Amino acid sequence: MTASPAEAQVKDPLAPIAGALFREMGVDGVYARSALYEGVIEKLTAFITSHRDPSAEVLRFPPVMSRKQLEKSGYLDSFPNLLGCVCALHGTEAQIRGAAERYKTGGDWTTSLAAADLVLSPAACYPVYPMVAARGAVPAGGLIFDVAADCFRREPSRSLDRLQSFRMREYVRIGTPEEIRAFRDGWMNRAKGFADQLGLPYALDVASDPFFGRVGQMMAVSQVQNALKFELLIPYYPGAKPTACMSFNYHQDHFGEVWGLHTESREHAHTGCVAFGMDRLAVAMFANHGVDLARWPASVRRALAL
Repeated sequence: MTASPAEAQVKDPLAPIAGALFREMGVDGVYARSALYEGVIEKLTAFITSHRDPSAEVLRFPPVMSRKQLEKSGYLDSFPNLLGCVCALHGTEAQIRGAAERYKTGGDWTTSLAAADLVLSPAACYPVYPMVAARGAVPAGGLIFDVAADCFRREPSRSLDRLQSFRMREYVRIGTPEEIRAFRDGWMNRAKGFADQLGLPYALDVASDPFFGRVGQMMAVSQVQNALKFELLIPYYPGAKPTACMSFNYHQDHFGEVWGLHTESREHAHTGCVAFGMDRLAVAMFANHGVDLARWPASVRRALAL
C-alpha cells in the first residue's frame, strides 16, 4: 500500500522544520523562504565572507548566463540532464499572439517556444573563466575570486537537501597546479573548523560529480581515482545519509584549455574552487539545532553573531 501524504510527512524527519523555513510554490524543490530562514542565510553569508582572502575579487552573478559559454565549457557533455535553458516566444506579433491564445482554448502554447541565448546558471563559477581569459595572461601568483549566484539544476525532489533552485557561494582559484592544490588543501583543513564552529557533525571524503550516462560513470571513476573532488558531508539527523554541503574541486587545466587561460610562462592555467551550498548549510543548521535560534548552542550563536 502507498502511504498517504500525511503519513509520508510524519515519516520525514525534516517535516517539523519545513514549515518554519519554506512556503510551497507548486513545484518540488522550489520554495519561498521565511524571514527566519533568510536571517540565518544572511548571517551565514557574513560568516563565510569573514574567511575571504583579502586579495579576492568579488563578483556577484545573475541567475542566468550565456548559453554559448556554458556549451563551450563542456557542461552538455557532463550534465545535460541537469541543465535548464531559457526559452521565449519568437516571431511576429501575430505568431506570438497566436501561441498565447492557444492556451485559452486548451492548447499548448509552449510548442512555440524557442531557445534564447541564456541558460540558468548551474554553478556560480562558470562565468569567471571566459571573463578572466579576456583580460590576458594570468599574473604571477595567480588570481582568486569570491563569486555567488542563484543556481538551478533540474532535480525535482521534495527532499530539503536537494532543491532545484538554490544559492551557491564559491572561492575560485586560478594559477599553477601547485597553487591550486595548496588552495584546495588549505580549505579542506579550514572547513573542519568551519563545521565545528557551526556545531555540525561532518565527514570529509573523496567524491565525484553526477556525470551523465555510461561515459559519465567512467569520468566519475577517474575523478575519484585522481582525488579531484572532495566533499564535506553533513547528516541532517541521526542515521541520515550525509548531505554534501561543501565541495573542494580541482579542475586541472580543463578551463585553461577551453578558454585559453595561460600563465605568464604560456602554460595552461589550472583552476580549482571551494563551493558552499548556502541552502544546504542553512537547512543543516536548522535540522541539527532546531528552529528556535535562542536555543542554538552558544558557540554557534557567537560564530554567526546571532
